[in-house]
Amino acid sequence: MAAAATYETNHGVGKVYAGPIQEWLKREIVPQADLVIGGPPCQGFSPLGKQDVDDERNHLWEYYAHTIKKAAPRYFILENVPAFLTSNQFRRFRNMTRGNGSLREYTFEAQVLNAAEYGAAQIRKRVILIGHHRDLDFPGFPLIASQYSSPDGWRQLHEVLAGLDEHVETVDLPARRVHFSGKELSGAFRSDELHSGRRYEDISVQRFKEIPPGGNRFDLPDRLKADCWRRHTSGSGDVMGRLSWNRPSVTIRTEFYKPEKGRYLHPTEDRVITHHEAARIQGFRDDYKWVGSRTAIGKQIGNAVPIPLARAIGEHLLARF
Repeated sequence: MAAAATYETNHGVGKVYAGPIQEWLKREIVPQADLVIGGPPCQGFSPLGKQDVDDERNHLWEYYAHTIKKAAPRYFILENVPAFLTSNQFRRFRNMTRGNGSLREYTFEAQVLNAAEYGAAQIRKRVILIGHHRDLDFPGFPLIASQYSSPDGWRQLHEVLAGLDEHVETVDLPARRVHFSGKELSGAFRSDELHSGRRYEDISVQRFKEIPPGGNRFDLPDRLKADCWRRHTSGSGDVMGRLSWNRPSVTIRTEFYKPEKGRYLHPTEDRVITHHEAARIQGFRDDYKWVGSRTAIGKQIGNAVPIPLARAIGEHLLARF
């Protein structure tokens, strides 16, 4: 609901259906379209999740496929995590475009693209699947600009966070409400209104202070380590990790505001990055507006495709029209 409200706030009334795609397909007339773009939920495939083969979200791509069938586009795009390529669902989707499958008039190619190679200050690898009607040639994937062709040329964190106050004292969002689809939600807030921190326990602040630039939980003295960290001396080096000014960010996930979820500590301040900083890393403008609680907005930011990558794909396909 909050994500739909955010979309409407930025892109206009009447352009979003506030409900599950299953209900949309039942209740609405699917319009004809030249291009269909979708990103079925990836949590069921992500190696960072439970990778539950029975996760119902794993099957939402089927409704995306139904949409393609009804909209009869010239091209379609699907985005997901790299693990989607090795899933049974991917094989089933491929089979729908073969033989007597429901999408037999289409074919597609899939490739893992890194957002950092398209101008995002973030290392974020995603499967981009580009499909086309069999009467058309495959459009290919967007080319990587020469300045981003190697890690030495990738945009660094300091470039996208330039101008923001490093020291943050505000912890609360403005008291503002908006009505959407019969519900009252928090917002709307500009990205630059989300440059606020959190209230931390003393133990958390002590831990932050012990972690050097580029460091992580392994740099903590035993007295500040959680019991589980003492028992597990190996594993992810990103947990309670500190970002570096002169490198791209790690992937911005939906819970980037929790340091135990990854490398999300500010490069120099003893805090996690703010929602505003995360939005900038994803490529959103400072005047982009968000609706929902801090948790809901965090999910929207983390689930988004980085703007530079989305723009590169969009401009590449636009040249075909």
